[in-house]
Amino acid sequence: MGEKKYYQISSLEKGLKVLEAIVEHGRLTVTGVARLLGINRASSHRFITTLRDLGYVRRDAHGDYEATFKLLELGMTQADKFEIRRMAKPVMRDLAAEFDETVNLGILDNDQVVYLDKVESRELLRMDSGVGTTSPPYATALGKAMAAYLPAKDLSDLVDKFSFCALTPNTITSKEAFQVEMEAIRRKGYAVDNEELALHLYCIAAPIFDFNGYPSYAMSVSGPASRIKTLKDIPARLVEATRKLSGQLNSRGSVKI
Repeated sequence: MGEKKYYQISSLEKGLKVLEAIVEHGRLTVTGVARLLGINRASSHRFITTLRDLGYVRRDAHGDYEATFKLLELGMTQADKFEIRRMAKPVMRDLAAEFDETVNLGILDNDQVVYLDKVESRELLRMDSGVGTTSPPYATALGKAMAAYLPAKDLSDLVDKFSFCALTPNTITSKEAFQVEMEAIRRKGYAVDNEELALHLYCIAAPIFDFNGYPSYAMSVSGPASRIKTLKDIPARLVEATRKLSGQLNSRGSVKI
């Protein structure tokens, strides 16, 4: 982790790591947390008890600890601060109704795509990325749509952070291939996830530019590849929708198709 910064509070850092471990694993015992984090059982118990008293975790009937919905409430409160969610919701509903597929709204946060909002398809077989979840930009249409329109320096810095793990046989696994993809997206005006994040999942996304003309957000239509590939009107309708949202944000950016 490098040199410890003078302002870091070790106990706070450890407490947050305990909470992250419980969230990641679903349920853990005091001993399980201690083993995972390499701390003694007494410390693990103190951290978990404090988190329980604060309402972040609870103990189930088997003696395991799990996270409460307090984290979700905090996350949703933060997400609600994004004006784009309010503005985009009617557009998302219209697209979801038109194509009967899931519509997602995303943002780049460091080197991850964060799903800010979604309108689910009524189909039983559909994309199921929950609000607040993250995915690698190089394997998602949302991420690629935003990345393609970043300033050159920002794009270079972003790509340097990628691990390029092959999530499926179709995942982009090199900087060179990613750059080729970026050029193709800029020519078309939209990005595609062709079963790159998960097999049988197909996604089409277009960027939304903020008031500075920066590709801060993206919107996508996603679902099973067998259905999405037959809906030829999605790219044009999606780009039309994101262009209008960009205009509402007083964007100076433009998207062509």
